[in-house]
Amino acid sequence: MKFTIENIKAEHQKVKSGADFPKYIQNIKTLGVSHYKAYVQDGNTEYFNHENQSVHTGKKYDSLAVSDTLNLENFKIRLKLHQQGGTDYMTFCKDCAENGIKGWTMDLQAMTCTYFDQNESDVLTEQVPG
Repeated sequence: MKFTIENIKAEHQKVKSGADFPKYIQNIKTLGVSHYKAYVQDGNTEYFNHENQSVHTGKKYDSLAVSDTLNLENFKIRLKLHQQGGTDYMTFCKDCAENGIKGWTMDLQAMTCTYFDQNESDVLTEQVPG
């Protein structure tokens, strides 16, 4: 495996808002990350390489209660605000939890981010600016 959690954390330290996200994605793609899956409940994120080997961060913060009720329209409003640099990462995670988003999968080849609900059903896929 080419990358470590320490490599990824070093790149993540450079992200100040959602506006910095595309550069972060390019940097971890260069490290050899093919996709990752992030869980809102405690921030655990699992990073995969092209051989599907993975490393994960473990719990990053105190557990958030993820709503069983999906409120996709409100989530889209909060997501747009975050992407414009209007909220920090922790606020974004709380917004996800309140609106029934369990987590997301980031595909670094297709450059898509797919959000999923409590049933792990995909509810929204967005193209990430390159």
